[in-house]
Amino acid sequence: MEKIIRKQVTDRMSRIVVHGRTVYLCGQVGNADTPITEQAKEMLSRVDKLLEEAGSNRENMLSATVYLSDMRYFDDFNAVWDAWVTPGSPPARACVEARLARPGLFCEISVIAALV
Repeated sequence: MEKIIRKQVTDRMSRIVVHGRTVYLCGQVGNADTPITEQAKEMLSRVDKLLEEAGSNRENMLSATVYLSDMRYFDDFNAVWDAWVTPGSPPARACVEARLARPGLFCEISVIAALV
């Protein structure tokens, strides 16, 4: 049986879980009450840092689920996403509208990646 490695563990969750050659990240957000583009940039920067800690990177993302508090942010989010994602290596992606955990949050992402 493959060992499960958990990193940055709290009582509620692990920010990183590695099982076999797969990395799972908990949902990431940016700083609340900043514009959607700033939140998206901060959120994706956090993804980069967590993937690096896990031994992976954005080129190895398998799947991303994006949550927007309102679909009116779709184009603004995609402008940040398109500049960030590795050309030729985008993950499978879903993007849905959802109520997020705190007021002032406009986007959240959950990522699954392969180890390098």
